[in-house]
Amino acid sequence: MHKKSHKIEGLQICFMVVSAFVVGAILNFAQTNDFIFTSQIIFGTNFNTYLLTVLILFIIYLGIYGVVNRFFYTSAIYFVFFMIYAVADRLKVIYRSEPILPSDLLMLRNSRSLLSMLTPGLIIKVGLILIVLVGGFIFLEKKYGQKMLHFKTWVRLILIGLMAFSIGIFYTADNTDSMTYKILAASGYTNSNINRSANSNGPMLTFLGNMYVDVMDKPAGYSKAKMLQIVEKYQAEAKSINKHRDNNNLQDQTLIFVLSESFSDPTRVPNISLNQDPMSNIRNLKNNTTSGLMMSSGYGGSTANMEYMALTGLAMNQFSNSLQTPYTQVVNKQDGPINIANSFKTSAAIHPYHGNFYNRNSVYKSFGIKSFKNIDTTGDATLKYSKTLPGMDYISDESAYNDAVWQVNQVTGGQFINLVTMQNHMPYTNDYDNNQFTNTGTGVSDDNRKQVNNYAKGMSYTDTSTLSFLNQLDQIDKPITVVWYGDHLPGIYDGNNLYENNIVEHQTDYFIYSNKYARNHNYGTTKLTNATQVTDPNGFIPLALEQMNQKVTPYYALLTEIQQKVPAMAKSIDENSDGLYVDENSKEISKKDLTAEQKNLIADYKLVQYDLTAGQNYSKKLINK
Repeated sequence: MHKKSHKIEGLQICFMVVSAFVVGAILNFAQTNDFIFTSQIIFGTNFNTYLLTVLILFIIYLGIYGVVNRFFYTSAIYFVFFMIYAVADRLKVIYRSEPILPSDLLMLRNSRSLLSMLTPGLIIKVGLILIVLVGGFIFLEKKYGQKMLHFKTWVRLILIGLMAFSIGIFYTADNTDSMTYKILAASGYTNSNINRSANSNGPMLTFLGNMYVDVMDKPAGYSKAKMLQIVEKYQAEAKSINKHRDNNNLQDQTLIFVLSESFSDPTRVPNISLNQDPMSNIRNLKNNTTSGLMMSSGYGGSTANMEYMALTGLAMNQFSNSLQTPYTQVVNKQDGPINIANSFKTSAAIHPYHGNFYNRNSVYKSFGIKSFKNIDTTGDATLKYSKTLPGMDYISDESAYNDAVWQVNQVTGGQFINLVTMQNHMPYTNDYDNNQFTNTGTGVSDDNRKQVNNYAKGMSYTDTSTLSFLNQLDQIDKPITVVWYGDHLPGIYDGNNLYENNIVEHQTDYFIYSNKYARNHNYGTTKLTNATQVTDPNGFIPLALEQMNQKVTPYYALLTEIQQKVPAMAKSIDENSDGLYVDENSKEISKKDLTAEQKNLIADYKLVQYDLTAGQNYSKKLINK
């Protein structure tokens, strides 16, 4: 009996070890979707990191065993969890070209909304596999469970503690002096780029390695004296700019930032041909207003990052490569972070979706935004308009615009309004009535072709409602300027190689529009003659202030210099680059080919960004005055 017991225990351990190897391989395959590449990772130069993944998976298996103390129930939990993890990682890679990260855990508060983004076919397939898995392990537990190994309490506590320790030590993975960092480095683990890390090290090590990240590397020469020198430099620059600006009180004007969810001209996407133009009104607006293309630091997602850059003027590509979401990883550590809303006495935010997505509830409070209307708010903060399009679950852009107009009319003077729409968010599997759009070309697979048609139809609704919105603003007798931009492309163009089309697949549309009253009373112009054809979200504040004929602070003088003299910048998917610089002809500019003036401006910009987000805030009070 004793020998038989040892044999069973040995078989259990072997099963757990083999399971860890299999799950590790599955996670790597979910990340790459390539059997050959996965095998090269496992059996090639990344074998050590694969073994490290397997070791952690085995320890996690033991930890769950310590909690449950029933082998087959433990196995059910283990396989169900990692199957869901693998599917979630695969979906995020498909739609956003990046792995699951710790900052994504905040999204679990809206699990119902996340599930709504899954296709019915995928839900059925995954559901059937989970049912078979769970059912099989329950059967085995009922029949053989009593023969399996059962731990004493002190052993269980050790196993649980070992699991917690093995995961917890990754909190120091970004500290070059820590033992964790040294072990990871010895295994060949690198974390210079999220996508590179996930593809070579596997998604789980990348997830654990990003539990804690440095906000930003300290730039060379950072000191209090240097920051005060920079402040003085841009105080002088502000005076020079302001000689040519007439308006000194921003409080008199209304500034509206509109982030149009997933809006980007599909006719610019390589190898895609639509049967008709889904954005004729906006195209005409762009031809007659300050407008151009915006370099997005995301594909298929990262909405809040574009919003963060637009509101603060800070650049994603200058943060640490491992930092993914400033809203969840930076703002909550700051005291009164700089943003455009602070330039107004009254401010409001509108987002016709859940307010806790990307931590917006607390972020907007930190930004000093006075009110935030979303689908979760009640009472006076309830959204006034909440209609959806036929066949759609998300609140329409028409309703979102109506809420913005309502907000404009609640204040006698000026105010700042930040509107983030939701209508064109994925998935694009709905069926619009009488959808006239069709597409051809190899830029999208046949599986996704209908999604492109649905996306184009949604864009056409946005096109119509946007023109109506601006017409309503033209009827209001006070100066109003609108900064309107798409945040990223939808992640549906699966026929194109993202790396080969790095620039065009990161370009969205933007325009800046001043209403009739602003144009007639010197509070705005029709079109800036020197507007950059290609810009970035961090360039919207200086562009808006210029269009509004508004004097600038030293900080906004710096942003003006950056916007006018430095190529548009974005966070690059290129694993060997810390930034993508693009000129107004949409051509990439090598960092080494930047002029001395451009390099000096970027150096100043990095110093200020570090000081405001990760440094000592030497410039905060002075640079806003």
